[in-house]
Amino acid sequence: MHRGYGSPQIGPILVLIGINLLVFILTEFVDPGLIRTLGLQPAALAERPWTIVTNLFVHGGLGHILANMITLFFFGSYLMGMAGQMRFLLVYFLGGLTGNVFYIFLADPMVIGIGASGAVFAVGGALVILSPSIRVFVFPLPVPIPLWLAVLGAFFILNLFPQVAWQAHAGGLLFGLAGGFIMKRVR
Repeated sequence: MHRGYGSPQIGPILVLIGINLLVFILTEFVDPGLIRTLGLQPAALAERPWTIVTNLFVHGGLGHILANMITLFFFGSYLMGMAGQMRFLLVYFLGGLTGNVFYIFLADPMVIGIGASGAVFAVGGALVILSPSIRVFVFPLPVPIPLWLAVLGAFFILNLFPQVAWQAHAGGLLFGLAGGFIMKRVR
């Protein structure tokens, strides 16, 4: 069943965006030290096990949070309309956790990883499989492009930049692709 944009079911997405914005305000303007408390540092995971989840709500700058939350709103709304609230939440959180596991095993254990990008890439990956023909606008391009090109293009371009946790992006994307295949078969 496809519900699409404007569905009253976007409540969970708005809650996720609200939590991310609240944590961003707290870490940016109230206590920047919270990044260390909430961010995922593989070497300190045993001391701060909650960070495998809390890092999904921490962002390092206005561009970081805006990109993730705008993408979450549009891709998340579409996925929730297609797959339902529970499947969206499973893809989002399990994709984010999978990205974090990749980060734990493949990143510098001393570097703190933050952001919802792994979870957002999971949502994008699931959409690539469930709705391969969808076309999206990507700033600054003046015409819509296939979603698969937008998601994979963003993956490769973003991961060229230093300080980007490609490991979390890869884990989230792979989980989302697998989740999309499973949801497609179960329909």
